[in-house]
Amino acid sequence: MKIGYQTNTWGGVVGHPAGVTSVKDSYYLANGSTEQAIRDIAAAGYQGIELFDGNLVQYENRIDEFRRLLSDSGLALIGVYTGANFIYEDILPDEMAKIEKTAKLAAAAGAEHLVLGGGAVRAAGIRDEDFAALAKGLDSAAGIAKKYGLRASYHPHLGTMVERPDQLHRLMLLTDITLCPDTAHIEAGGGDPLEVIRKYGSRITTIHFKDYRSGAFVPLGEGGQPFADMLSLLREQGYDGWVTIELDSHDDPAKAASISRAYLRDTLHLR
Repeated sequence: MKIGYQTNTWGGVVGHPAGVTSVKDSYYLANGSTEQAIRDIAAAGYQGIELFDGNLVQYENRIDEFRRLLSDSGLALIGVYTGANFIYEDILPDEMAKIEKTAKLAAAAGAEHLVLGGGAVRAAGIRDEDFAALAKGLDSAAGIAKKYGLRASYHPHLGTMVERPDQLHRLMLLTDITLCPDTAHIEAGGGDPLEVIRKYGSRITTIHFKDYRSGAFVPLGEGGQPFADMLSLLREQGYDGWVTIELDSHDDPAKAASISRAYLRDTLHLR
């Protein structure tokens, strides 16, 4: 397995303000320095990064510069995280246009994966038909990813219509997309990350490790997630892809990355 880190700790999880009035510009964004994140992640001993679509779009006209930055740091581009509402028919073409732009840039930057979040929760609550709409949208997004040589996967997330285990199961029956579990989001949504890995092992193409304690996301080893058992199960299932460490925010991003890397090395024996 290869070990990477998400750059969103540097600046936290926000969104591009243009998305409020223009769906095609509704990107995820971390407000910190991507350059600093890359330097810190490399210094901590990781092998690759994942970043938000909005942070990649900042390099839209200088992709070669971004590739050199990664190369000089000895890092691979694991993937790019993007997402959409998926359930509103009128705006779906603009959402797909944004996903296609992201996929094209991701491929040009050398990414392997396109990680997809989303599935909007309506003000009046989730409708039954929303699951079919989300599945259809994800299959379309996966087709876009394939067009650019990327592997698309779905990332269940708090605040979307796929938080709980029953919601994930319902969606996975309706779509062929592969899965990118986030271990802490699964626990926060009332699920068991080990059970998700056991149940969907054949559909996991990339995974996010994140620790969780008392309602907060924390560096690896500071919460109660059973990472050693997860790794054993992944190995039993023949998984040999990326394990990406993610932490939405931290007062000292570089320190948090180092804490998690030390845990991976000293406790989980991942070099």
